[in-house]
Amino acid sequence: MHILDATGDTRRTFWQRVREFAVPQSMIESATARRHAGDWAGACAAARVDVDLDLKAVARAGGAALAASIRADLRHLAPDLLRWHMPRIAPDGLLRPGLTISLARHGPVHLVVRTPPAWAGAGQRISLALWEGARRTGAPHPHPHPDPRFRLDLHRHLWDARRAGELRTRAGHGATGPAPPPEPAEAMTSALASADRWAASASAVAAASVDRWAASPFAAAGSAAADRWADEAGILLRADACAGGAVTVRLGARHRFVVTVADGAEPRIARARGRGGGGPVLPDAATWVLPDVELLREGLIGADGLHPLVAAALAPGRPASYTRRDDDPSTPRVVECRGERHRIGLVGGTLVALDHDPAEVRREELLAALGGTPLACLQAIDEAHRRPECLPDVRARLDHGDTEGALAVVEGLLGPDALLRHGALRETLDDAALRKVAHGLFRAGLSRTRPAPERRAARR
Repeated sequence: MHILDATGDTRRTFWQRVREFAVPQSMIESATARRHAGDWAGACAAARVDVDLDLKAVARAGGAALAASIRADLRHLAPDLLRWHMPRIAPDGLLRPGLTISLARHGPVHLVVRTPPAWAGAGQRISLALWEGARRTGAPHPHPHPDPRFRLDLHRHLWDARRAGELRTRAGHGATGPAPPPEPAEAMTSALASADRWAASASAVAAASVDRWAASPFAAAGSAAADRWADEAGILLRADACAGGAVTVRLGARHRFVVTVADGAEPRIARARGRGGGGPVLPDAATWVLPDVELLREGLIGADGLHPLVAAALAPGRPASYTRRDDDPSTPRVVECRGERHRIGLVGGTLVALDHDPAEVRREELLAALGGTPLACLQAIDEAHRRPECLPDVRARLDHGDTEGALAVVEGLLGPDALLRHGALRETLDDAALRKVAHGLFRAGLSRTRPAPERRAARR
């Protein structure tokens, strides 16, 4: 969930853009409505989550109790919230590719979420499946084993709608104010209560240890949730049936800390020697301060820019202040043309020069076809078709799989009846369509190797 950049401002700007494009509001609304109606499969479809499991087959193979337990998790799964909290990578904030992440354990069976390899990541779709050692369901995957660094079975508040209120106490430093009332007695709530006795001393120990590390270039982002490490280490050890022990905290590729937790003793946090450590790895979700906390604290996002379940936990009652940057597409744009300010806007579903009569426009288009210099208004329309100002936002939406949102932006700018001319915009839309073929081949198990580099890689 953490992105390493040279400065904290760069990291916050990165996450601000991710929050704008990665999980569209339309997806959240649709998935939430279907989840509230009890249609968990429909909620997954709305959040672009493929379901690669069969509960009837689970009941036949593992019994009705196992199937009922998994079904209960699926009914409370908020797939849009899961997508919101999935690990991402720079520079575009796309899903970290090739991951298998455990969401819940049912004995030896794991409910897992998977991301496709980078070459098949078009549409940014994710999939739900079951994993039980060598036995697994769903489409072939290059890394089917659950990754211990990116596990969410100890962080149900990041995907389970019943537990979303726990986010305030587990989001890292910066989430101030009274914690929400405890959820019904469940395994994770019990683990949190057991870890509370370490909280006061752990914060002081963590601060002293991390202060010695703060001078390193990595610490510029200032985003390690060190005051939560001891508590989260206790949760991890208890989940693995350990009364105490050491947990490794991984900070980037070259930095390690070791958190030692034991009953009746003060937690200890120390810098690991070299690349070593001890014990299991603290999950990435517990290592870093939640990006939303930092964005709220810096005023870079408001409550209405957050996922509703995240906003309810982190900013209860806070007035909305964040608005998306999209301009009103119905507002005509102004162009300097022949020493005057002219307008171009949508008429009859296409972008036209509003201050030139049709006969003049046809005459100027003919002159331009013969090699003459076109009117500034016509140049602006041509540029809008080939490389509009909104092209970076269109690319961002397409990269994150929001094809409908990207097309809505294009239609708002050029109109639904526009014929795209050759240029960067048309290439971007063509590339997005072609990349979906690779994802379809991966899902069908017809291609397990990376295809030739795409044209899009060259222009970036």
